[in-house]
Amino acid sequence: MTYRFVRPMLAVLCLASTAVVAGDLIPVADFARRMPLTGPRLSPDGQYVSMAYHDPDGKNHGLAIYRVGDMTKPVTLIKMPPYEMPADMVWASSTRLVVARGKIDGSIGQARYTGELMAIDVDGKNPDYLYGFEGYGKRAATRALDRGWGTIEGTPVQSNGHFYMRAIDWNAQDKSTLYDVDAKTSARRLMADIGLGGMSFMIDPQGNARFAFGTDDDYKWVVFHREGNGWNKLAENRERQSFLPIAAVAGSNRIYASFSPNGTGGEFVEQDEDGGNLKVIRKDDFSEVHASGLWTPAPLRPFGTVSATGIPKATYIDLQAPISKLHMALSQKFPGDFVSFVDFSEDGSQLMFKVAGDREPGRYMLIDTKTYKVSKLFDAVPWLDPSKLSERRPLRFKASDGQELEAILTFPKGKPEANLPMVLVPHGGPHGISDNWFYDADAQFLANRGYLVLQVNFRGSGGRGSDFERSGYLKWGTRIQEDLIDGVKWAIAEHYADASRICVFGASFGGYSAMMTTIRAPGMFKCAVGYDGIYDLDMMYNKGDIKDRKSGRSYLTTVIGKNDADLAANSPDRLADKIDVPVFLIHGEDDQRAPFAQFKAMRAALDAAHKPYETLTKPDERHGFVKPENIEEFLNRLQAFLDKHIGEGKASASAAP
Repeated sequence: MTYRFVRPMLAVLCLASTAVVAGDLIPVADFARRMPLTGPRLSPDGQYVSMAYHDPDGKNHGLAIYRVGDMTKPVTLIKMPPYEMPADMVWASSTRLVVARGKIDGSIGQARYTGELMAIDVDGKNPDYLYGFEGYGKRAATRALDRGWGTIEGTPVQSNGHFYMRAIDWNAQDKSTLYDVDAKTSARRLMADIGLGGMSFMIDPQGNARFAFGTDDDYKWVVFHREGNGWNKLAENRERQSFLPIAAVAGSNRIYASFSPNGTGGEFVEQDEDGGNLKVIRKDDFSEVHASGLWTPAPLRPFGTVSATGIPKATYIDLQAPISKLHMALSQKFPGDFVSFVDFSEDGSQLMFKVAGDREPGRYMLIDTKTYKVSKLFDAVPWLDPSKLSERRPLRFKASDGQELEAILTFPKGKPEANLPMVLVPHGGPHGISDNWFYDADAQFLANRGYLVLQVNFRGSGGRGSDFERSGYLKWGTRIQEDLIDGVKWAIAEHYADASRICVFGASFGGYSAMMTTIRAPGMFKCAVGYDGIYDLDMMYNKGDIKDRKSGRSYLTTVIGKNDADLAANSPDRLADKIDVPVFLIHGEDDQRAPFAQFKAMRAALDAAHKPYETLTKPDERHGFVKPENIEEFLNRLQAFLDKHIGEGKASASAAP
């Protein structure tokens, strides 16, 4: 989660756990503030960097364009309406930028796309409305019939002022269309359409759509191959589950792709379009494999791969390739972090790369690939000192039924790695989402306050293959919770955690798990915190935004089912009498993903069961707080709640004769 904050509070020192040395304590403000700049993109000529900017107030956002070499003041700054931001952007040329608009829907999730596309010159002139429904811009009259959802699908290999747009017409939601759009004139050329909504396209270097893929209305993964003027749906293949075409190999009929072999782990391959002559580039029996951040300049070729679990480490396809040597050299300059290539200039002479790690939230750099001169563009979180942050350590353990799982432990800095007070933090989602080794604001905040943090990639999580993800379906309140509980037992058995000082804190699905783990494992936890959680499964069919789409309703029937008895048996609000710990509920009153009615149901259930609890609710907040004063209050109260129940005072009391 990302939090935002405006002013520091001296009072936070009064709440600090006595285990934390004052000099090591990072102010709450530093964890609460929003990253000021995100999503940078390098212009084709390597002269400019565009990105989303965010004011500290959590309300105002916009587009900023900087000249490379001078990051002190943007050459263009475009403010957007309150709580709107650029959700995506591409350079159609070195002077023209295309922006997909989005809305902040709370700090727990990502920006929500509005389906509207805009274009603007690098100097801020000639703004234009390219697609959507609001009717902004000088082309409002010619685009008045637009009633749909547009997203950026990519750009040609050589910039020519155009970009690729994927659109879904609201009047024909069973159809995905792909256009070549002139970002200056707004003229569109139809490239492809397919009779299924929500599909993405793989486009070859010649500008031809070769594959379409996505989740259909029945929440099933489907892939289509373009054959002539039609589309052929690929048959389901047990040996190549979750097949994903990634990029075409220039000058050939071959593609790069990934899949989950027999549903387990992952393979990254090169193959013919029809699936023949398959060459395995990398295989991992435990983890999915990808090449994110490890691609050459266009036409794209992967030069390395990385596993989705553990501490990321590049495995090079050709150790002698100049691009591999460059990545190795940069990696040696930043030991302990991972280097990702973000953008190349069109001639390949300028490369923007990112350095990130468990204690490095992100540092964006630029290198001249001819002179090898490196310069820093900006730090994602410039106010945090990595030397004060805590190590995150991915480890593996076996669940009670023998399934091997990944856990990530964040150790409080400067404390012995034994018998620590621990907070279990289940991730949201839950399906297809996973915790990873990289910087995590929640985990670092809790570790800085003296707590060991345990995150478990339970069944249903992403990154382990299709079978692993599906193994969490219909098991929200059972096997998933058992995996979390098994993780706690493992941490205790390894003497990392003090069994008498354990709490659980989670957001969204993690809030659901915060309640369910205490129900499934009575006596294990001393307190539970649910933040914008789901507490009544049946309510998901009647309230919130998931039910609004056919694919969302299919998702619900697939992952939680329709059996009333099962839904009740796995809903915390129906089992409140079994909760044996103090509870803290936090919720945004305007949340659409986990509507406020979920909070009301859980509160009423706790009242009926005469259970102790605290609450913090805020109007005008959605799925995760964004207003700095609300985030400040939330973090301080979270710390006080944990300190009260498992802080150092509790350790002294438990040790007393």
